[in-house]
Amino acid sequence: MKFVHTNIISTNWKELADFYIKTFNCKIIPPIRKQSGEWLEKGTGLKNAKLEGAHLLLPGYGVNGPTLEIYQYENIEGQDFVPPNKRGFGHIAFEVESVEIVLESLEENGGKAFGEITKREVKDVGEITFIYARDPEGNLIELQSWK
Repeated sequence: MKFVHTNIISTNWKELADFYIKTFNCKIIPPIRKQSGEWLEKGTGLKNAKLEGAHLLLPGYGVNGPTLEIYQYENIEGQDFVPPNKRGFGHIAFEVESVEIVLESLEENGGKAFGEITKREVKDVGEITFIYARDPEGNLIELQSWK
């Protein structure tokens, strides 16, 4: 068994994929997915399901590593931004060399800080520097660095 991907449903998959490519050096793994049909309806439980999107190779794992799957359905249901303490999937995390530098890049590419850069000693593990931020569509991201 192995972990293969995390999915984000987007209102504009191309723009969101571009954010993750520019900010985190993700790479698109062809082909671009354009999917529909009875098989997709059955698997998702959504009548008339149609989607388009791509898999992005996440940094640090090589060509067979896990991906971030960014899809846009033809019909998207709106929702409020999810706070960090809401039940369910909370955030994705990237370990980075410098939280400050990556946060600056994240903001330049359309994301926003959500919390404040914080440092904390974790006994028997080391010192973590971290912050929560949001991508351009409001999905939570943790940036972290360990010493």
